[in-house]
Amino acid sequence: MATTKKTKIELLSPAGDLERLKITLLYGADAVYIGGREYSLRANATNFSIEEIKEACNFAHKLGKKVYLTTNIVFHNEDIEGIYDYLQKTYAAGIDAYIVSDPFIISYIKENFKDVEVHVSTQNSTCNKEAVNYLKSLGVDRVVPARELSKGEIKEIIDECNIDIEVFIHGAMCTFYSGRCCLSNYLTNRDSNRGGCSQVCRFAFDINKEDSCNNKFTMATKDLNMARYIQDMIDINIRSLKVEGRMRSHYYLATVMSSYRKIIDKCYEKTLTEDFLKSQEKILARVANRETSTHYFLKNADESDQYYTGRQELSNQDYLALVTAYDKNKKIVTLSERNYFEPNTEVEIFTPSGKVIGFVIETIYDEDMNILQKACHPEEILKIKLPATITDDIEEYSMMRIKI
Repeated sequence: MATTKKTKIELLSPAGDLERLKITLLYGADAVYIGGREYSLRANATNFSIEEIKEACNFAHKLGKKVYLTTNIVFHNEDIEGIYDYLQKTYAAGIDAYIVSDPFIISYIKENFKDVEVHVSTQNSTCNKEAVNYLKSLGVDRVVPARELSKGEIKEIIDECNIDIEVFIHGAMCTFYSGRCCLSNYLTNRDSNRGGCSQVCRFAFDINKEDSCNNKFTMATKDLNMARYIQDMIDINIRSLKVEGRMRSHYYLATVMSSYRKIIDKCYEKTLTEDFLKSQEKILARVANRETSTHYFLKNADESDQYYTGRQELSNQDYLALVTAYDKNKKIVTLSERNYFEPNTEVEIFTPSGKVIGFVIETIYDEDMNILQKACHPEEILKIKLPATITDDIEEYSMMRIKI
């Protein structure tokens, strides 16, 4: 049985496919949660075959890290067929924990797989210490409570229940209690509680067909950003910090994991400064396209945590290229382009190990070292030379962005 030990807090990342899993673990996640092709609440993500789950576990375990599998749909009768065979196969693939919401899975896993953990999903909307103690009595190792709990409520559960608690720290928030929404079912015939959420709460609805101003109504929440309160979470002995986003981009995951990894490490080293925190908040703000808040952690959520009308979600083009190779002797970086850039652009390459290497692009070359006037074809293979003053090595999966 897991308990609230004084171990370093876990940084837990999503991954919608194998490439995302590798990137997010290399950029600082301690563990990753993934979905299989079935029984997962992100049916629109690529998700993992059994063989890919095995490869994912092997990759993570070589790094000393963990893989958690989501089996957290709300099961109907027809969904149960095949689940036990699926659990057997995924267990054999090396899964470290199952994230579940339906109670019948708990006893099966605990009876058959003694060396894996059971984590109860936020989809269960667990809000109080009595419910947590009940889940603990079933053998549950970790609870991810409803996102609607405050800091004080979370602390009370941790202090009185002596069980690992995991909370969300970054990403999209459900407008309703997680796992309790049926808007998608009614309006698009897609079951949000069985992996088909169409995010109806983000639709822009007509207020009045005769409204000449073309006003729209939306009930969407702002995203969550808890970067400023990581030390608070460490202090109340939360066990795991979870980022939302199995369908997010490689760049988003790398950036978010890198920032939170640095913040967590500086909290433990007692070296986190206001200037550094502001610099990471700026990076996190630029990688997403929605406003953020802390929602329920500090107070009851109100209109300041919500969009109603006039919302804009504009993506930036900070992410310029993925580094695919580096010739350290010649100082030539090979890139796979993602967004437009030109010579004289001030950029930085950030690496999985946390380095940030800033410079100005002098010349852009194609893969045959012909000079180009600009980079304007996504996924084109390009090359640039680094200034002679740069001595840092550049690792696989490094990325280049506009200087922030």
